[in-house]
Amino acid sequence: MAGRIEDYALIGDLETAALVGRDGSIDWWCAPRFDSPACLAALLGDPGHGRFALAPAGNRVCNRRSYRGDTLVLDSVWETVGGAVRITDFMPPRQNGPRIVRIVEGLAGRVDIRGELRVRFDHGGVRPWTHALDRRTVACVAGPDATRLTCGPGAGEPVVGPDRTAFAFPVTAGQRVTFVLGWHPSHAPAPPAPDVPDALGRTLAFWNDWASGLRYEGPAREAVMRSLVTLKALTYEPTGGVIAAATASLPECLGGHRNWDYRFCWLRDSTFTLSCLLRSGYRREALAWTDWLVRTAAGDPADLQPLYGVGGQRRLPETVADWLPGYENSRPVRFGNAAVDQFQLDIYGEVLNTVYSAVRAGVPFEAHLWSLLAALLEYVAKRWREPDEGIWEVRGPRRQFVHSKVMSWVAADRALRLARVAGLRGSVRRWQALRAELREEVCRSGWNEDRGAFTQYYGSRRVDATALLIPRLGFLPAHDPRVLGTVRAMAGLDDHGFLRRYDEVTNGEAHEVDGLPGTEGAFLACTFWYADALALTGRPAEARTAFERVLDVRNDVGLLAEEWDPAAGRQLGNMPQALSHVALVNTAFTLDGTRRHDRTAARRATAA
Repeated sequence: MAGRIEDYALIGDLETAALVGRDGSIDWWCAPRFDSPACLAALLGDPGHGRFALAPAGNRVCNRRSYRGDTLVLDSVWETVGGAVRITDFMPPRQNGPRIVRIVEGLAGRVDIRGELRVRFDHGGVRPWTHALDRRTVACVAGPDATRLTCGPGAGEPVVGPDRTAFAFPVTAGQRVTFVLGWHPSHAPAPPAPDVPDALGRTLAFWNDWASGLRYEGPAREAVMRSLVTLKALTYEPTGGVIAAATASLPECLGGHRNWDYRFCWLRDSTFTLSCLLRSGYRREALAWTDWLVRTAAGDPADLQPLYGVGGQRRLPETVADWLPGYENSRPVRFGNAAVDQFQLDIYGEVLNTVYSAVRAGVPFEAHLWSLLAALLEYVAKRWREPDEGIWEVRGPRRQFVHSKVMSWVAADRALRLARVAGLRGSVRRWQALRAELREEVCRSGWNEDRGAFTQYYGSRRVDATALLIPRLGFLPAHDPRVLGTVRAMAGLDDHGFLRRYDEVTNGEAHEVDGLPGTEGAFLACTFWYADALALTGRPAEARTAFERVLDVRNDVGLLAEEWDPAAGRQLGNMPQALSHVALVNTAFTLDGTRRHDRTAARRATAA
């Protein structure tokens, strides 16, 4: 059985990633890319669906673990009656295909190590031909996929069977035993295994050099740095695309149906991601993300999708893997994502807002971009009155979601701003009228006087956490009474100090909105948005409390999934979640700005 979601740590090489449990088992690995089929998939089933386990005999979980400084090199330490051992896991930045490197190092006494490798291609559904090439090398082949495991001296001779490869060997103080597991196309020869000490040195140097670029000295710096390292690890280096999470089908409700594939790039996250990278000093990554976004959005505006593959690919059909029982029996297990075919108005505002934010940060505005952005806004002008599936990708009926209309206003507003920057007039007067009409309608139809708040959709009494973004987007100022009322109304979404995405009711009405049975956990990004809104509306102490509450539920190596279950005290959803970590960084900057402003104001008052 897989561990708790928060039991996993991430390693990666900027093209794919793997999840390592506290028990020393790597239970998830897609190769050669984030969005490729998994060849280790025990996370969504059992050991028979693929894993690479190494640990002291008879010891279930490590005593402690940590990343080595600000890197993605993971050290796990077990202390046993006979001695102590450390297992170091990492993936070197890509040279000759994806590689997982594991180093078993004796720290004290003698420790007996046990382990196994079970490779299962195609998301755990295909059992390969497994055979020994020599006493230290094991190959697995099936269809287009192949892996090769190279065992270093001291690992003994692995026992190779048709179902798995088993290991058993002792390690003493000062001894190191290495393992390298690599993937390659089955039609091509396997590249040679890297020199492990050299690969470790290169990997540490890469991450330490990258981390040195952080431009932040405020509170919770360690949490900010770990979040940025995680975001970098979720970036597909060849294209600059940032995936939403490294995993698929981890449930938002244990045993429920809310299980989605998040190994793709979502347009809805684009502005948050850009802001996070630019604020932190990572301009190169911000430019790569913007370039990915522009290339992906190019073409007919009617064809714009909510999400894309890491290379910008469009066809991501949702399928069900009925051979997998799911994480803690959460079914169905889905790969691909049907939201790719949804109509979401908010994404047009996201694209225009991201480009505008990049231009504000000093990125040159290239003339050929204007025709694309103008076409996007013209498309919004034609369709903004229609209902859509909204930012949360509901699988119930389309509705007039308020956030979608606000983002349509953002599209018009940013187009007008960019037109001024570019010295272009074009349809400015018509776009000004569109912007004014959108604001008037949202303030009329999206506002509920009895609730004293902007609601989830027209005619509803529900509130939705996306309304917290209204001041951040510039739709209304932070101290507008309607914004203050909306922030107050978010108390209705509170779940033990964390915020749900939208109202949850028990009479079945909620199912009519998202079209799904069951409940879900509190949404961590929304809790950060709440902290932002509290800070912007003059409640900094409450904002810091909300922010620190989320920091407290990070796992032992600083990672966050999508959601938190306050009752069970555990993380839910795909892991690690880029939006959770992006929101953490952005809120840290907001709180630091508020703190600096308050100090400046206090000094001026004293001087006066």
